[in-house]
Amino acid sequence: MMKFISFGSGSSGNCYLLTTPNDALLIDLGVGLRGLKKDFRTYGFSLSGVHHVLITHDHADHIKSVGSFSNDYQIPVYATHEVHVGITRNYCISQKIPAALVRVIEKGKTIEIGDFKVTPFGVPHDSSDNVGYFIEAEGTNFCIMTDVGKVTDEMKEYIRNAHHLVIEANHDEEMVMNGPYPQFLKTRILSDTGHLSNRNCGLALVENMTEQLRNVWLCHLSEENNHPELARKTVESVLRDFGIIAGVDFQLEVLKRNSPSGIFELE
Repeated sequence: MMKFISFGSGSSGNCYLLTTPNDALLIDLGVGLRGLKKDFRTYGFSLSGVHHVLITHDHADHIKSVGSFSNDYQIPVYATHEVHVGITRNYCISQKIPAALVRVIEKGKTIEIGDFKVTPFGVPHDSSDNVGYFIEAEGTNFCIMTDVGKVTDEMKEYIRNAHHLVIEANHDEEMVMNGPYPQFLKTRILSDTGHLSNRNCGLALVENMTEQLRNVWLCHLSEENNHPELARKTVESVLRDFGIIAGVDFQLEVLKRNSPSGIFELE
C-alpha cells in the first residue's frame, strides 16, 4: 500500500513523502533537515529510507534543503533542466546538488523510479519552470499540483485520472485585494502565473473530478490571505453548489503549513 504524509505546505516550506513497503520518495525539500529528521522519527520513518527526491520548481520554499540532503544521503534529485539551473543559481541554496546526483526529467515523459511510475506535467507559475507529478504505485495513483497560476487543459486531464489529489488553495481573493500587500504583489498572486484561489480550486474540482477520486488535500495556503477553515468552507461551498458533497463523494483535508499532516493510506 502506498502512504502519504505532508511535513509542511506553504511559503514557510514544502515537503511531501510517498512510501511503498519497500521504497520512499520526497516531493520538494523546502523545510529544515533538523526538523524533518525529528518528524521522521516521530512517525516511524528514517531519512536513510528515502531513495529519490522530486522537485516541482526552484523557489526557496521548495528547495531550501535539497542540496544538503542530496549530499548527506547521496540521493538523486529529479527535476527539469530549467529547474536544476534555477536551483544552481538560487542564492538561498548554499550547498548544491552534486553533479553525479542530478537527474533531468521531461514534462510528459513517464519514467520509472524504484517502485514508482512518475509522469511530470507543466504547471504555470513564475519560477524557472514548474511541474506537477502524477505518480503510480501499489495499484493506485497520486497527483500533486502546487503553486498553480491557472489550471490548464493538461492539468485537467490529470485531475480526471487522479485517485488521490493534492491541489493548491492558496488564497481568498477578497483578502488579497483588501489586504496590506503592495499592488505589484497582489497582481502577481492573482495572475495566471501566480497562485490558485480557494474558489478556483473548487471550480477545478467541480469541472474535472470523477467517481474514482477518493482523497483531495488542499495545499500551500497563504498565511496572510487565507485560513484553513476558510479554504475548506469555500471549496465545500463551490462543490455543494453543483451537488458534490465533500466527505461523501470524496474526502477533503487541508494540509498544515508548518507541521506534519499525519499518515494517509492510499487505497
